[in-house]
Amino acid sequence: MKGLNLPIIGYMNSPYREKFGIPRQPNLVQVESYIEMEVPFNDPLAFEGIEEFSHLWLIWQFHDNKNQHDQAKFRPQVRPPRLGGNKKIGVFATRSMYRPAPIGLSVVQFKKIQKVGKSVRLYVMGSDLLNGTPIIDIKPYIHYSDALTEAQSGYAQNEPVRKTVRWSIEAEGQKQRLLMKQYIDLQVLAELEQVLSLDPRPAYQDDEHRVYGMLFANMDVSFTVDTDSVHIQSLNVSVK
Repeated sequence: MKGLNLPIIGYMNSPYREKFGIPRQPNLVQVESYIEMEVPFNDPLAFEGIEEFSHLWLIWQFHDNKNQHDQAKFRPQVRPPRLGGNKKIGVFATRSMYRPAPIGLSVVQFKKIQKVGKSVRLYVMGSDLLNGTPIIDIKPYIHYSDALTEAQSGYAQNEPVRKTVRWSIEAEGQKQRLLMKQYIDLQVLAELEQVLSLDPRPAYQDDEHRVYGMLFANMDVSFTVDTDSVHIQSLNVSVK
């Protein structure tokens, strides 16, 4: 069986350092990230006119999956997190990362094009891509044809309910010290709270006493989750 040989035009630079914690859909968290374009696609002429579009489609590769090219291990059904991780459904009725072709599609908000030395960076808002994700193509989002307000979205018709994010006394102290030393800033903290408000735990885990850890940007955060809230227990950073 023949396959396609697709070029990688760039790589995503994102605060999402691991799959755990990445929003399950784009635009749920207003995180800024950028695509570092590869040669020869780092030509500013290739982006002429892109500023006339507010949003873009990113076509990208699920690059961090095991056995992603092994057709012998194809799974016709998966367990979507939105359904609690217990109910099986056809893979083509989901956006699961475990699919025959490891290709993802995300709509993001266009921010700017910036030339840094010989590099060209495309800045976007609302990405749900892991840091280092290979980008295959970029296309403009066309409102009159792509935005179908009457569309039905099955089990994912409504946006997930968000939880309140609370800081423990210890974590609040750590946060203030890191802000004073300028190891973190208010924007990245706001992005972190948005991510945590979506409750990044697997749907089948509901232990209120379990402490979870997550990497985001240069931060290592631990937290617990109860019915209505996410409680940040500690916050540390890696300093370069």
